[in-house]
Amino acid sequence: MRAIIVLVAALVVIPVLWTLISSFKHTVDIETTPPTLVFTPTLDNFLYVLNRASVRNALINSIVISASAVAIGAVLGLPCAYAVARYPTRRAPDIQFFVLSLRFLPPIAVALPLMVIWLDLGLYDTRIAMIVTYTLFTLSITIWLAIPAFRQVPKEIEEAAFIDGYSAYAIFFRIALPVASKSLIGAIVFSFVLVWNEFLIALMLTTSDARTLPIVASELSQLGFDTPWGILNASVIVLSLPPLMFLGVLSGFLNSLFKRNA
Repeated sequence: MRAIIVLVAALVVIPVLWTLISSFKHTVDIETTPPTLVFTPTLDNFLYVLNRASVRNALINSIVISASAVAIGAVLGLPCAYAVARYPTRRAPDIQFFVLSLRFLPPIAVALPLMVIWLDLGLYDTRIAMIVTYTLFTLSITIWLAIPAFRQVPKEIEEAAFIDGYSAYAIFFRIALPVASKSLIGAIVFSFVLVWNEFLIALMLTTSDARTLPIVASELSQLGFDTPWGILNASVIVLSLPPLMFLGVLSGFLNSLFKRNA
């Protein structure tokens, strides 16, 4: 079993490490056969990517849009998930199915009607339109993943808190959220990664002002010369860093917040 785990971990980690190493290589070193691990590192690939105004604007757009959509999805989705988990009704299974059904449709089926709506409202190719659109995704994912997390919180703890005089809101913020925090962090991070990497809907709903980083990164492969493997690898690293940083910051913030409220 341990050997299988190591093998799976290697299959996941090796491509990432190879991409990271290649992002510091010159094109000649990348195209050398067989591949070489001894080379003179360069920052030219990262400088090329980060010095492009389109990349900087897209990075800001992605951060603002993704963070806003995740924050709104969490603020609206977590209380909704707690209500469904703790106060179930006959419609609770229908609510869960409806929330999950928002992810059933292919992206193109969602993008086309939304594009018409935003064009009619004069909000096409704006951050507001992208935030509202992505909030539909983060809200559904947050609710779906948070419901089982809240159901795992022992009712006895909440009942004891209620006897001690805690209100329903205090029980939610000071008991349910801290106890289910690990699962909830996973739901929020998954939502962030989902919208951060989303490509097709962003391609349909933006042209210039609200373009996100995946759109601009894909354009780097269309440069008018031989395939710039070093630049492409550097763009992949730039695209991957914000979700990792978001995970670290969110985990530290929530852990410190819950410790203060405990």
